[in-house]
Amino acid sequence: MSIIKIMDVNLSNKIAAGEVVEKLMNVVKELVENSIDARSSEINIDLIESGLTEIKVTDDGTGMSKEDVINSLKRHATSKIYDDSDLFKIDTLGFRGEALPSIASVSKMEISSSMGDIGTRIVIHGGEEQEISSSDARRGTTVTVKNIFYNTPARLKYLKSTYTELANIIDYVNKMALSFPNIKFTLTNDEKMLLNTDGSNNLLKVINSIYGLSVSSKMVKIENVSDDYEISGYISFPEVNRSTKNSLTILVNNRVIKNSEINKTILESYHTYLFKDRYPVVVLNILVDPSLIDVNIHPTKMDIKFSKMDYLKDLIFKTVSRALQNLTLIPKYEQVSELKQENIANNKVDFTNEITEKVNIEEIKLNFAEPEIFVSEKQEEIKKEKFVMIEPIGVIHGTYIIGENEIGMFIIDQHAAQERINYEYYLKEMGKDTYDTIDLLIPIKIEFTAPEYLKFKENMQALQKLNISIEEFGENTIIVRNHPIFIKKDYAEESIRKIIDVVINMGSFDKEKFIEKSAITLACKMSIKANEQISLEEMRQLIRSLRETNNPFTCPHGRPTIISFTKYELEKMFKRAE
Repeated sequence: MSIIKIMDVNLSNKIAAGEVVEKLMNVVKELVENSIDARSSEINIDLIESGLTEIKVTDDGTGMSKEDVINSLKRHATSKIYDDSDLFKIDTLGFRGEALPSIASVSKMEISSSMGDIGTRIVIHGGEEQEISSSDARRGTTVTVKNIFYNTPARLKYLKSTYTELANIIDYVNKMALSFPNIKFTLTNDEKMLLNTDGSNNLLKVINSIYGLSVSSKMVKIENVSDDYEISGYISFPEVNRSTKNSLTILVNNRVIKNSEINKTILESYHTYLFKDRYPVVVLNILVDPSLIDVNIHPTKMDIKFSKMDYLKDLIFKTVSRALQNLTLIPKYEQVSELKQENIANNKVDFTNEITEKVNIEEIKLNFAEPEIFVSEKQEEIKKEKFVMIEPIGVIHGTYIIGENEIGMFIIDQHAAQERINYEYYLKEMGKDTYDTIDLLIPIKIEFTAPEYLKFKENMQALQKLNISIEEFGENTIIVRNHPIFIKKDYAEESIRKIIDVVINMGSFDKEKFIEKSAITLACKMSIKANEQISLEEMRQLIRSLRETNNPFTCPHGRPTIISFTKYELEKMFKRAE
């Protein structure tokens, strides 16, 4: 007797639901994507108890005929692909034909749809059809999902709290609104409005609806194109940052995706602009021929494969880096009453940046005119004055230089400022192909543990490329007889030891990463320390040198070098101005 049997359709749908519906957000995602594929201009998502009791998605799309409504609940029924070749040019958000039957198998679902004439209403409980009848003639579709997992209680207990489930839904709908600014989205929970966009196709307005004016007023538009990819979107000033990578919204042909390589490339573009474990707000849409990507590798369709990924990463890095280089980022002190709620809750003091280019807040608030910064591959590098010269007055606590100019008052962290100067100096010097060297009267002897020595020998060529002369000297020991002239003579041994530490700890050798880490390490060591007294003339020279750097606004670790108080802000503090 055969023990292998054909699985019941309803049972297979419940199994598929385990892949498609991991959380309530997945239900909203599948229904909203269907609405978008139906060319809707308005999509309303209404939740009861964060979707646990009811999820209702209403659109004004093309609608379905009676036959299509019935077929939509059959597994692998789809209007989006028809043969093998379609898999390699998918231009819709959905295509598998699994979502609706899978969701219907674990919920009480009702679908009403019309193409502009007499509509169709169907009720299905746990995958079993209960009722089919006529509905109104309103063009579009409404799908209502009630009591999710009512017939699979084991799955129900794995859902998170209603707060977590709602947060996931809000995050997803926000990202879809960013993906399709031409569609009006509304999201409510227990009749409370959580999102309301106007569908005017203005991405900056959607950013404002989600993040607020304090963020949308400090976003920079970027766009660039290569032979295979076209990218566009907005990136935030470094001061506008978050504690999680969730602030990075990556879209491919308007599809929300998750990709660690793209995230890493964006963060590398912000390197030295942001403090450790802080992330910018980014909305980046990548347009690419569907034949160059594969979205058919996971049921959620949020993980995709790229062809020519290296070309894409290079395009993103250059575009974001150039946009940041064109900004003036002198922070100003922000009044406590205006601090973001998240920082108040965490008892943190926050700083926001002063932009030399005037930002018309009212224009952004009312008209959402695009910022005037655009980046193209052919754009010439224009070296501009980053900020007006600051005249030093004195120093407080042996650390902070107080200065002024016609704009206002400035506080400069002398250590952070010189760190930036030294960092860019070492980065430039270590990036050269040849190095002038200086011989040591007394060779430097460096001893290692056995594991350290093995790691060092593996990447010893890194030091040799810097013209640091190294000889083995007994067991687990080396001697250094000369070094490049950019290493300060009085700090030669300590500097070389720091560079060797980078070599030992970096794993597989990468020249760019080696130079970067070494430059940061040397810059910190060779900079003025706190409580180290310097003269007014030395302060002036420090400020002059800082103005000549590529990024004078942060140290290599992302901390600010300068904080400003405008003249108006000072007068306001002392009640001389309103």
